[in-house]
Amino acid sequence: MSKKHGALRGSLLGLTALAGMAMLGANAQAEELRLLTWGGYAPDDVVEMFEKETGIDVEVTLSNNEDMISKLRATGGGGFDLAQPSQDRISGAQLEYGIYKPIDLSKIDAAKFIPSMLEATKKNTTLDGEVYGVPHVWGTSGLIVDMTKAGDVKDYTDLCNADISGKVSYRLKRPTLIGFAFAMGMDPFAAYGDEAKYQEILDAVEKKLVECKPNVKTYWEGGDALLNLVRSGEVVAAMAWDTGGWKLNNDNADITFVAPASGALGWIDTFVLPRKSENEDAAYKWINFVMQPEIAAKITASAGNFTASKGADEFADDKLKAQFQGSFPAEALDNIKWYPTVPAGLETLEGKTLDRVKAAQSN
Repeated sequence: MSKKHGALRGSLLGLTALAGMAMLGANAQAEELRLLTWGGYAPDDVVEMFEKETGIDVEVTLSNNEDMISKLRATGGGGFDLAQPSQDRISGAQLEYGIYKPIDLSKIDAAKFIPSMLEATKKNTTLDGEVYGVPHVWGTSGLIVDMTKAGDVKDYTDLCNADISGKVSYRLKRPTLIGFAFAMGMDPFAAYGDEAKYQEILDAVEKKLVECKPNVKTYWEGGDALLNLVRSGEVVAAMAWDTGGWKLNNDNADITFVAPASGALGWIDTFVLPRKSENEDAAYKWINFVMQPEIAAKITASAGNFTASKGADEFADDKLKAQFQGSFPAEALDNIKWYPTVPAGLETLEGKTLDRVKAAQSN
């Protein structure tokens, strides 16, 4: 063999080796999951368990709804493999910015999810026949009740009962309008596409809330202030969030969170695939891993809220498990009214209604 051919062969071997190293590097890099999520949703112990089981490194970036959409919008859906926006921030953002890609439901272990939550999220994140999100962490607003002093309060409109006059609190915010509407036998979510119909619902709720003003000790704004009012006995029934009720229950067994008869109002933070996700396989592996009941219970301990993992409450802290199961028997879980995407213009109508309620004189 001539020196020329030997040199050429050596060069080719060197290039082949470099190409092989590059491929190995690419493969190694591909085995990383870039997760855009909320605080508490990817605790260190869960990340370590996943990395040990799969060999996939997890890079966690903490965020919130506005920041997630901003980051993905700036990159056209790049930079992350899996994100966790709330379900009402998906179809609108996708329609406007095209930052997500559809979920391949065949790669999701549906048996691990609470069926009603999975179906609700699929419905609320469907666009042009494609599903863009599946549920993860959720929470609700409903009723916090001192059962010894307001045991008859079973629904939002019961906050207007005469026997608890002056001892009630709720916020002058849209959840109150929506909760009262459901308790009055109307479906505000079904009217989202009909502004005139929605205004009719708001007018009926406005009348009820004005009539109810004598019952209101204060319209709460800060959560800590409300909890203190309930602790002191100045407020015996309130519209508030589930974990607040369970926090009070830790100190006083007579106080707890009650899922209203017409349905608690629920939010869900989801799993979505950014449009330029580079490691979908890792994303699906993460979803199926964290939806295992034992793992989901660790996320509940970290985040403070339950997940859509079926049976995960059985692995929660005994006290929290008892509180959850007391507030949410199966029928109450299935009756949760999940927030859909808010159409443009509705919050303006709601704001005007709330302003009129605030300005109205008590009867």
